[in-house]
Amino acid sequence: MNPIRFAAAAARAVRRVAPAGLVALALSVASVHAQGAAPAAGAAPASAPVDPLTAPGALPDIVEGSPSAAITIIEYASMTCSHCAEFHEETWPLLKAKYVDSGKAKFILREFPLDPLAAAGFMLARCAGPDKRDALIDRLFAQQNNWAFVAAPIDSLLAQVEQAGMSQSDFEACLNNRELYDSLKKTRDAAARLAVVSTPTFFVNGRKLDGALTIAEFDQVLQPLLK
Repeated sequence: MNPIRFAAAAARAVRRVAPAGLVALALSVASVHAQGAAPAAGAAPASAPVDPLTAPGALPDIVEGSPSAAITIIEYASMTCSHCAEFHEETWPLLKAKYVDSGKAKFILREFPLDPLAAAGFMLARCAGPDKRDALIDRLFAQQNNWAFVAAPIDSLLAQVEQAGMSQSDFEACLNNRELYDSLKKTRDAAARLAVVSTPTFFVNGRKLDGALTIAEFDQVLQPLLK
């Protein structure tokens, strides 16, 4: 579907349950897609300043792996990004087994929604609770084609989270949680100040990497850090 038509359709689908801010986000996303990419303040730096990247954000980080691991991998993702889904389906299980579960690295996923449906998905994952948030994100990525790119995305999203144990009333309350939405927007704005303009974007100990990297590409970055 044409990105502008998709954003407009998403706005109509979200309007009946989500705060006005999500509709405004839909309109801004349509404008961005019309230009072909999100605007950047300047050339993206090879790495981000350490302090802004690691400072506490509006939403608390949920860390997978040992908090004391020497390597920190941060991913900025969007729930409706097909490349993000590809990473979580193909590379993430291998990366988790090889580096995160072994204690060599810790992994943090941060929200960078590119459209209102992505924002809704992230809000629902946060509402599931810190112990279930990443599992619900993995589920939504695995089922992305069944809810993100269908005629009735909100109904399909509801079906997905109901299967994960969330009630319809909790679903609606979550999507109307203005404080959570504002925190999500602040997280996205903070990422934009780090020159994040697309998803997935990774930072490995502060080094910026763009795109859905393969495990071999992660090996090239991570192995030298373990010597």
